[in-house]
Amino acid sequence: MFLKGLWDQHRAQKWNREQLRKSFGKAGRTEYADGELNGIVRYFEKHPKDFQIDDITWNDLNLDEIFLRMNNTCSSAGQEYLYAMLRSPSFEEKELQEREKLLEFLEQDEETRVRMQEIFFKIGRTGKYSLYDYMDFLDVLGERKNGKHLLVDLLFFLAIAAAFVSPPLGLCGVSIVMCFNITTYLKEKKQIEPYLTSFHYIFRLIRGAEELSGIHAQQLEGRLSKVRKLLPQFGKLNRSASLGMRTSSGDPMGIVADYINMMLHLDIIGFNIMLHAVREQTENIDRLVTIVGELDALIAAAGFRHSLPAWCVPKLTAAETVADGAAHGAVESSGQHFEAVSLQLEQLYHPLLADPVKNDIKTTNGVLLTGSNASGKSTFLKAVALNMILAQTIHTCCADYCQSSYWRVMTSMALRDDLGSGESYYIVEIRSLKRILDAAQSPGAPVLCFVDEVLRGTNTVERIAASTQILKSLHKPGVCCFAATHDVELTGLLEAEYDNYHFEEQIADGDISFPYLLMPGRATSRNAIRLLEMMGYSEEIIKKADDQAAEFLKTGVWKA
Repeated sequence: MFLKGLWDQHRAQKWNREQLRKSFGKAGRTEYADGELNGIVRYFEKHPKDFQIDDITWNDLNLDEIFLRMNNTCSSAGQEYLYAMLRSPSFEEKELQEREKLLEFLEQDEETRVRMQEIFFKIGRTGKYSLYDYMDFLDVLGERKNGKHLLVDLLFFLAIAAAFVSPPLGLCGVSIVMCFNITTYLKEKKQIEPYLTSFHYIFRLIRGAEELSGIHAQQLEGRLSKVRKLLPQFGKLNRSASLGMRTSSGDPMGIVADYINMMLHLDIIGFNIMLHAVREQTENIDRLVTIVGELDALIAAAGFRHSLPAWCVPKLTAAETVADGAAHGAVESSGQHFEAVSLQLEQLYHPLLADPVKNDIKTTNGVLLTGSNASGKSTFLKAVALNMILAQTIHTCCADYCQSSYWRVMTSMALRDDLGSGESYYIVEIRSLKRILDAAQSPGAPVLCFVDEVLRGTNTVERIAASTQILKSLHKPGVCCFAATHDVELTGLLEAEYDNYHFEEQIADGDISFPYLLMPGRATSRNAIRLLEMMGYSEEIIKKADDQAAEFLKTGVWKA
């Protein structure tokens, strides 16, 4: 039986290793159990930085889907770190270069990668809650001391000793102490049971770190040397585990151990020692989660790279600052003086599209994008924004070439009425735009912003007037704005500030198609009325709409 158990374990490990090999470069799973992803934001929330991708931008760009597409992590630490990494762009060349070296190594060295994944797999996941949720829950327990448990243990042994002197008195004492111990044990055991999950995970994390420390690879040494320095700090925690972490089992020895715990509270004593040790080592546990999580997340990022039909390493440069506004192109912004920033992408595409059309873009001014409905404007904006986030997080672009400044990426695209607060679409929209304007005036890296249909929630006259001034205010060194609009009037009003590009449609044999190719200049065609005709609207509606539009274009006045 013992040998069969070993053989089954060996077969399971071999199968798991093969699955890890096969899963590299494959899309992450898209189906999760209810609540399984509830805790992924907690590492991100516990590690704020000066700039992180805000909720509006995250939702506008469907970054949840990108995360799921990339998430082949094996542990909760890795899953949470990957989420935080995607929301925390780096502005440091050194950090991104170190990340690049790790990504290259993890993609190329299959044996080391799979060995690490096996370790992360054993560390596993925490379920519906993050380790950080459990760590916060520990505060609810307050201070727990072992004095009363040691006292009842002493009384129990004294009662046994008394039984040798006076059996009736001793047995009576043993019975009383046993009843008291069992009653208090069951009550306290119920209190601490929910917290054992976090302790189990912490010990799996420490055991995993011990295994990781045995890996010797030059490219990993910077991370693993930190692990080796951390491990001695967990000595007290490890020693307490033998008492507090034993779980109930159905075997005879397990049943005996359960009764001993009821009598002597040994596991509760061990738990209290562990609780104190965990509180002492909170910062070191967090450091360990960070190292383990980063390595697990980078394996997932390397797999994402491997899955792409084409990608490149971005060439990122910091925007230069000058002492005053006298230098060519330098304008004061939020107390800083930026030289003009730039962005160039060749054969850019969106990684979530099965058969994407690739486009090139190069600008130092910002881009005003026009085109008919469904022509590809929004997808293009999302592709540029997403790729600049990927460039500064996993150091990867879905393009053949990328050269760019570092950016604080912000969007205002997929907005809707806020029924909860009672705010209309227009109010939601102007709040969203205001945060971008505020960021453009605040210290930090240059702002790269994307606005889809500027101020669509108001009337035409005020929309064009306000949009013109908002977009003009976003045209300055230190800011690069990409804006999509149906208001062709803006292309003339802003032609000195923005580069004009457009998408076209093709109509043939009563059908409409879109090549999704970015073209220079402003859009000259309209398709809204044509689409009504193709959908079977009456000839009267189509003719009158055409005539009315033509009259307005000729005179500038609307007639009923």
